[in-house]
This record gives sequence, structure tokens and C-alpha cells, in this order.
Amino acid sequence: MDASQALLKCSDLTALVIGDAMIDAYLVGDVNRISPEAPVPVVDVKSRDRRLGGAANVAKNLLAMGAQVHLASVIGADEAGEHLRSLLDALNIGDSCMVADASRPTTIKTRVISNGQQLLRVDEETVTPIGIEINKTLIDRCTHLMESGTIDVVIFEDYDKGVLTPQGIESLIAAAKKCDIPVTVDPKFNQFHAYRGVDLFKPNLKELREGLNAVIGKEDDKAIEAAIDTLTLQLDADKILVTLSERGVWMHAPNEGTSHKRIPAFEREINDVSGAGDTVIAVASLMLALGVPAAQLAALANLAGGLVCEKVGVVPIDHAQLIAEWESSQNQIAPSSHA
Repeated sequence: MDASQALLKCSDLTALVIGDAMIDAYLVGDVNRISPEAPVPVVDVKSRDRRLGGAANVAKNLLAMGAQVHLASVIGADEAGEHLRSLLDALNIGDSCMVADASRPTTIKTRVISNGQQLLRVDEETVTPIGIEINKTLIDRCTHLMESGTIDVVIFEDYDKGVLTPQGIESLIAAAKKCDIPVTVDPKFNQFHAYRGVDLFKPNLKELREGLNAVIGKEDDKAIEAAIDTLTLQLDADKILVTLSERGVWMHAPNEGTSHKRIPAFEREINDVSGAGDTVIAVASLMLALGVPAAQLAALANLAGGLVCEKVGVVPIDHAQLIAEWESSQNQIAPSSHA
């Protein structure tokens, strides 16, 4: 199935997102003076908002694409955790795999914004790995859902906040494989090498450097290629998709005959990169589940990531806009392909 067809088929899919769910909070106001207490701006707050973030933002992107979604995470037994659940319920995101842990807080990232610019971020969280019993509960609930036959793709969204442990990752990948469900990963540093045998692994360039402890220049294509080859062998991953910010994305899918293909970024007015990685993994995962070829999958995910960067704050992709922009890009490409 090509990407154009797949974009219209996302509503046929159900995804399970496993990872660090959090709340993205916003304080928006005006800056008209400097504090007399310290050389810092004073923000007169005009509005405030709390939205789903982290793994929950991936879930929102999947939902925006038309898919059905279940979210699996560990949150605190606190007011923020209850609010997060209410946000999931309002969007009809399945929460049967959500686990409350009284020993840890729900992660909150508060961004202070003025004149469309982010001035400060305040994080409330713990990054301690979840305990054995909580981990077992999370694994059991996710496995039960996978075995129900309703899940088309499993997405690991790792923010290094402690929800995903080596034991949990290994057990959940094995459960997905047993159910013949494709697995995709948006990794962070701590568990970088735990995701063995997955179908698609999507680090950004910084994560690739840190994960391999390698010096890789932003425009050093030979170093990027060598690093991806090393990572492919270490993880036994079917596809590696590396996001390169303004340079686009790099796809390596040797089993499909797409070897080390860099897809340049579409020209965009970049206002805020927050959440772009969440959009990329969401779109790539749905395209993978629908059997879209690797090169098209990467190009579409690349386009989607650029679109959300045009907006301030963490926002999900606009499905209709993505379809229109994709069709427009294909029409522009088509004439040259006959040359």
C-alpha cells in the first residue's frame, strides 16, 4: 500500500502506546518589566492550560490520524494523575493499561510562554525506575490487551522517566512478537540498547550519538551511515529511522532494499520543535502497520514532523493538512520522475 492510500486507512488501526505519559502545562502571558528581585522577566499570566504530553502526546497524534488508541503508563496517585486520566477519557483513549503508583508523582512539564516564545520550563517528576510489582502489573495488562487480537501496532515512547525498564521492554517485545504485532520505538539514552529485534527504531541524531558514544557531525554522512550500520547490528532492528532536524530524516531498511536514504526536510517556518518527535513516531508507526514502503514511510513522517514545528507548543498533527501537503508534494515530484 502506498502512503496516499494508507493515509485514508488509519481509522482501520488500533495502536498501543507504552511509555512515559505526562502533562504538558502552559502559562501564557505578557512580559512588560524586569523583576526588582532578580534580573529576570516578570510574566503577567493571561491564560493557563494542561494537555496530554510525552507518550500521551503520541497517543493524541495517533488519534488525530484517525486511529483507535490505548495508552499504557505509570502515573502518580495524585491530582495530576486523575487529571491525566480525565483527559484520556475525554478523547476516548483506552486507559485499561494505566497503572497508578502512590510512591511517585505524575510528571508535569510547565512551559512559560510570552509573545509566542518559550521563556522557561519547570519539570516536576521522578526518574526512578518503577518497582517490580508495578512493572509486573503493567506487563500483564499490556500482554492481555495484545492477546485480545485488537492491537495492530505497539509503540514504545521512552522519555527516561522510569516506566520502561529492561525487564519490561524485553517481556513486552516478546509478547508483541508472539501476537505478530509490529513494534516501533522512540528511544532515549538509558534503555537505548534494550530494544532488540524491533521493526522500527527512531532515534534523533543526539540520541544516536549518546547511544553509541560516538562523535557524529551533523553533516557527516559517512559517520551517520557507519553509526546506523553499527546500531542495526547491535539491535537486530529491521528499520532505523534517524531524525536530523533541518536536514530531514535518514532511513535504513536493507531488508526492503532501501539502504541509507536521506530525505531532505521540507521548507518550513520553524516556531517550536516541541513534540515533533512524537508526531514522527506516530505517523511512521501507522504507515508501518499498513505496509507502506520504507522510503515513503520516512518521507511522510518527515513531512508530518515539519508541519507541527510551525505551531507553538506541543500539538498533534492535522490529518487533513498532512494529506493535502503530501498530495501536493507528490504532484511536485511527479513531473521530474518522467524526465
